[in-house]
Amino acid sequence: MNRSIPILEDYAVSPQTGFLSAIPPLQRLPNSYYAPWERIIADLQGLILSKRLRGVVDDLPVLSTDKLTSEPDWRRAYSVLAFITHAYIWCGPKPASRIPPPVTIPFKQTCAHLELPTVASYAAVVLWNWKPIFPAEDSSTLGNLDMLHTFTGSLDEKWFYLVSVAFEARGAAAIPVMLDAISAARNNKIDTVTAALRSFAEILDDLGMLLSRMTENCDPYVFYNRIRPFLAGSKNMGDAGLPNGVIFDDGGPMYKQRFVQYAGGSNAQSSIFQFFDLVLGVEHRVTGTKPSADSTPAPQAKKTATSSANFIHDMRRYMPGPHARFLAHVAEIANLRSFVEDHAYDAELSVAFDACLAMLSALRDQHIQIVSRYILIPSAAAKKAKAAAVAAAEKQKAKEQGVELALRPAEKKTLRGTGGSALIPFLRQARDETSEPAVQGWVKRLLNKEKGDKGKVLDAAERMERKSGCPGLAGVWSADEGDSGGLCYA
Repeated sequence: MNRSIPILEDYAVSPQTGFLSAIPPLQRLPNSYYAPWERIIADLQGLILSKRLRGVVDDLPVLSTDKLTSEPDWRRAYSVLAFITHAYIWCGPKPASRIPPPVTIPFKQTCAHLELPTVASYAAVVLWNWKPIFPAEDSSTLGNLDMLHTFTGSLDEKWFYLVSVAFEARGAAAIPVMLDAISAARNNKIDTVTAALRSFAEILDDLGMLLSRMTENCDPYVFYNRIRPFLAGSKNMGDAGLPNGVIFDDGGPMYKQRFVQYAGGSNAQSSIFQFFDLVLGVEHRVTGTKPSADSTPAPQAKKTATSSANFIHDMRRYMPGPHARFLAHVAEIANLRSFVEDHAYDAELSVAFDACLAMLSALRDQHIQIVSRYILIPSAAAKKAKAAAVAAAEKQKAKEQGVELALRPAEKKTLRGTGGSALIPFLRQARDETSEPAVQGWVKRLLNKEKGDKGKVLDAAERMERKSGCPGLAGVWSADEGDSGGLCYA
């Protein structure tokens, strides 16, 4: 028996706003009992600049979560405590590896309620961290959105989050459309499915135009050097000073305290992007693996044994519990790929389905360009400047000592994504996998050709990757590798 189509409200999903909160997030917790938290988040940039944040947080009282009486309260508390936690860790010349009880105790309780890890996830900085400028106007446009909180107070950081908020809001329309398409496919309504797929392709095209606006108000240098460090997680951060991760000190005996490691915020934690993949039957494999010889898709409910090791699948642990369960439900009922293949004789249906894949693949190509501009290029420039400074210092020292320096090979280091993965390989494979379900052979050939031919930016990124030894935004990530902070689409 087929499982029923999910009721959106059962999973905290809105037909109007999607995975964003249906009403704007609280701008302040209504109970004055939580004023100590609100004072810190209101003065966060000043406390960071004055180097007083850690002292102020250490002196906080341990507040109970008993006075959080609604879901908006819990979400507000989570976002506030996530910002305070990451600011506490990364605000000094050396990261703090221990989070004190005044933050740890309520943060862990809040995360348990929302089914989230103790980290500043995508939900903390995007989904529950926005407000409309004019409440009576449309909240899905960049012209009427603002962020509640940032680490740096910069317009660049606000814009970086705002593009994601607008992406979620614009993409929300696809959710009821595609669920209706799944229902129509069950009833063999070809015309209804075709119309839904056409609408979905237009939504994806609109999202691509929105994503291209990232460069308007977010400077790559500011993002890489000022914003990205605060978004870093605690997983594989040995080079940054957290070899073991962090300890959330709950006030108990020290011998019972344990280090934990979590990936940093990543747009791979966005449920909307994973929803797009699921309804189209796009299957992501473990990084570096090739598609099997049998291209016939397995039933959606029977994922491969390796899917749990897949980075994208692993990111569901960083989504609010209801959203992750919604995706699991959608995975069980998704039938459009098999429906289109069974009706491949219908040209209009096939073209509409393949158009959706082309638009989704184009979105991932845009992400490759964004990662190259915001991470790969600044990383190479920073490495070059650092190497030059080290070489100059060594040359001066050698000159003073009257010795001749031997040339040494450049150090190679793999650049990591925000969720803990090597950038270029993960994103490239995710994009390539998007075209695999294409029904018509000429569409597959076209998409495969575009991967090679349109890649002036991609080629440049790959050349820089080989030159600098660090993969860029367009690659395949592995969940157990590294984490360097920031938000990236999968």
